[in-house]
Amino acid sequence: MIRSSGIIMHISSLDEKYGIGTFGSAAYKFADFLNRAGQKYWQVLPLGHTGYGDSPYQSFSAFAGNPYFIDLDILEEEGLLKKDDYVNIDFGTDPEYIDFGKLFKQRIAVLEIAYENSKGKLDKQLDKFKEKENLWLEDYALFMAIKEHTGNIAYVDWEDDIKLRKPEAIIKYKTELKDRIEFWNFIQYEFFRQWMSLKAYTNSLGIEIIGDIPIYVSADSADAWANPKMFKLDKDRNPTVVAGCPPDAFSKTGQLWGNPIYDWEYLKDTEYRWWIDRLRESLKLFDIVRIDHFRGFESYWEVPFGENTAINGEWVKGPKLRLFKAIEKELGDIKIIAEDLGYLTPETVEFLQDTGYPGMKVLQFAFDSREESDYIPHIYDKNCIVYTGTHDNDTIMGWMEETGNKDDINHAKEYLHLTKEEGLNWGFIRGAWASNGNVALTQLQDLLGLGNEARMNYPSTLGENWIWRVKPGVITNKLADKLYKMTKLYGRCKEGAVITKRNLNKEDILKSMATYAKVNYGRNINTATDKELLNCLGLALREQMVDDIEATENLYNTVRKAYYFSAEYLMGRALGNNLISLGLYDEIKELLEELGIDIN
Repeated sequence: MIRSSGIIMHISSLDEKYGIGTFGSAAYKFADFLNRAGQKYWQVLPLGHTGYGDSPYQSFSAFAGNPYFIDLDILEEEGLLKKDDYVNIDFGTDPEYIDFGKLFKQRIAVLEIAYENSKGKLDKQLDKFKEKENLWLEDYALFMAIKEHTGNIAYVDWEDDIKLRKPEAIIKYKTELKDRIEFWNFIQYEFFRQWMSLKAYTNSLGIEIIGDIPIYVSADSADAWANPKMFKLDKDRNPTVVAGCPPDAFSKTGQLWGNPIYDWEYLKDTEYRWWIDRLRESLKLFDIVRIDHFRGFESYWEVPFGENTAINGEWVKGPKLRLFKAIEKELGDIKIIAEDLGYLTPETVEFLQDTGYPGMKVLQFAFDSREESDYIPHIYDKNCIVYTGTHDNDTIMGWMEETGNKDDINHAKEYLHLTKEEGLNWGFIRGAWASNGNVALTQLQDLLGLGNEARMNYPSTLGENWIWRVKPGVITNKLADKLYKMTKLYGRCKEGAVITKRNLNKEDILKSMATYAKVNYGRNINTATDKELLNCLGLALREQMVDDIEATENLYNTVRKAYYFSAEYLMGRALGNNLISLGLYDEIKELLEELGIDIN
């Protein structure tokens, strides 16, 4: 990984309408912000279908996506929803926080309307998608349909016949719940279609997406239900042991996560097929994958099932390099970031070095005034990812003003030469950007200088986690330009071809539209219908951008994506997002408003 930088910003935290961030216009605008700021990476948290507790690290599937991230406006533009289906629904009234309770009650019902409207329209596309994703989709869709049918109870509490996947029970539920199974297939189709469009646009700007996958799966997941031999489970499918962390300075009783533990001997006998498949699928979604709790591949803390704390666990050896040699043999040289925070034995350090994957350095951990720190910047080598903080930490300002140790804070101020004039948060970011690590990342909360009201997660707690959203209007060009200046100063600006935004001439566009209206419809621009005007606009834009079409050839060679600009593309049902992807949204919105057309 070359010297570069980026921002951590989960999809849920985007300033989108309707209660939660999605793959809609705010996501495209954030990609534009990263581009303007010279950033190479956009890191997100896991995108999985979350369950109880709403943690992205506890999902119903290691492969499926979160339905909440499907953008409703895009569904409306595709003709699958009407505005009245969702604009007046209360998905949460606070623009800075997510109300997961309201989303749980309201969002699926709206997506069900879209599903009903899709029948007969997307059959071929859905069949193709199901065939392509047959590795995991069939089990997931059936799992979700049964889960609904049983009142959302954990699968270990289902009737024995279906809990144990008796063939006759599988056939029975596939027949009885056929429509709900198809609904969940549709949900995943829309999730993947929208995400891959966003990823393609982001990549076209020379920006790569860093994804995040937890090492373990949830106990109540399609993975555990469909692959019981892969885990240490008893005959009733309850775990015999669960995952956690031992007691340390932060927790006298350790952390009890409750995830089932892999049966690594079984996985070895299968040549680690599930893990190879998991990473292959993850690398379709992301350019780089960060694996949480990476040290667990060397050795992991195993706690007997039923314990109330993690005290009575023990260290057990993991698959070590055998797993990653098998992965490399099949997938080649893939990009992985090893989350290597916490207690590391010499054996773990050696294992991490042998993989060659970059580990993590969290700047907020660097300033323990009582002892030398492994996170202090002057000892970093290049092969590491430097974070100002992560989702599990307080924000920089929260740590400095509320939760940090006074001596540690003073150490940070002295080491980084922090001043209020520069901004304490900007001094921290400078420390990461100036470091020797190849990649430096900061949370958007830290870029904005927010306090602990914007903290993403308090580990080992349930409740007010994962709810922060960015306030509308604060992600500005001025902020991007300030970050660009620092990024350029420390040699981290991204490389690669980017199609720059054209300076469109409104008068020329109007003249072209008038010509097309007369030639194609025999009308002048003031008497043409809205549909006719939009078609004329598409033709006029194509005319103005013809030289940019040729310029995309260079972009294709750099990032393997080129845009083909056609009137049909521009005037497809997803007009708004098409214009955003071209960088023309604001100008065309203004032009259409002058003609009496509301683009929304």
